[in-house]
Amino acid sequence: MSGPLAGLRVLDMSRVLAGPWASQLLADYGAEVIKVERPECGDDTRQWGPPWLTDAAGRSTGESAYYLAANRNKLSVTVDIATAAGAGIVRELAARSDILLENFRVGTLARHGLDAGALRELNPALIYCSISAYGQSGPRASQSGYDAMIQASAGLMSLTGEADGPPLKTGVAVSDIMAGMYAVTAILAALHARRTSGRGQTIDVPLFDSQLAWLANQGMNYLVSGDVPDRHGNGHPNIVPYQAFATADGYLMLAVGNDRQFAAAASCLGAAELAADPRFATNADRVAHRESLVAMLAEAFRGRETGHWLAVLGEHGVPCGPINDLAAAFSDPQVAARGLLQTLPHPLAGEMRTVANPVRFSETAAELRSAPPLLGEHTEAVLRELLGYSDTRIGELRAAGTV
Repeated sequence: MSGPLAGLRVLDMSRVLAGPWASQLLADYGAEVIKVERPECGDDTRQWGPPWLTDAAGRSTGESAYYLAANRNKLSVTVDIATAAGAGIVRELAARSDILLENFRVGTLARHGLDAGALRELNPALIYCSISAYGQSGPRASQSGYDAMIQASAGLMSLTGEADGPPLKTGVAVSDIMAGMYAVTAILAALHARRTSGRGQTIDVPLFDSQLAWLANQGMNYLVSGDVPDRHGNGHPNIVPYQAFATADGYLMLAVGNDRQFAAAASCLGAAELAADPRFATNADRVAHRESLVAMLAEAFRGRETGHWLAVLGEHGVPCGPINDLAAAFSDPQVAARGLLQTLPHPLAGEMRTVANPVRFSETAAELRSAPPLLGEHTEAVLRELLGYSDTRIGELRAAGTV
């Protein structure tokens, strides 16, 4: 491995999305990631289909697209942690690991002697990162939760949707994804601190806290004004015009960020006088007169096709873009130029397509080395090569259903 985290080992006891997303990033950056799964069923997302990956003949492999999205570059080991032998395997793996990721309900791992205190006593250098719905403390700590619940309870859904429509969740599980990203940055910070102290630490990453934190300008809008933000559909609460507009044959997204760009956009639309109108001269003026301005712009945009407006606005430096579906997005020439689509060999399908890690390092490249593993694909290799178990012992564990 040649990535920036080469030489580090991650014991990934998480499932679904937030934890696996974090460990996949660490794996892309070169860490060895051992994914611990339940025997027979594994990560919940293995059953979250269709769609399923198919082989060259179009037959289903039983590998769900959801699982494949967050588990490349990992080794899969099946262990029943509810058994004494299974918990013992995890302790042995933790003793040889730099990082442990888990997202069990608070208190679950403690019942098996696999909590942060127990494992960091065994391995003081271990960085133990817990991802949960509401954190390790507080009145909701014992509650479990999925992404949609957090989008609802931490405010995001109240901001998403049309002004006169119901609150909506986003089309991707962003609360999970962002919690995973926060977990990665926290782990990297803890690794840096360990260089000085020689000791690991425990990290508590709640989805609720993470999402409340990344409400960003919307959260601060409320804290500064005391006013609960409204839904603006595709519009922006602080910038106008910054939204989707219908054209003669479709839609485009206009993203005007300053007064110069607004003047250019108005000129492109044949309405240069709008930039001098005192109602629209500054962004604050445009926000105050949002409805009247948007109505004027909407009428103008409906007069020509999307391609025309994209060309004219782009020529004059006005940020705008098409509203692509995924087929169009993946077909964008930028995707090919950046190598964002890659193919990995897969033991059942022959090969599978995936999205590359978007980060480019000048010296230590992120790498896509292997497809998401089959359930338990590496159990025997890890037990034999890393823990030194004999074939006889592995056979006994299999017979007992421990692995």
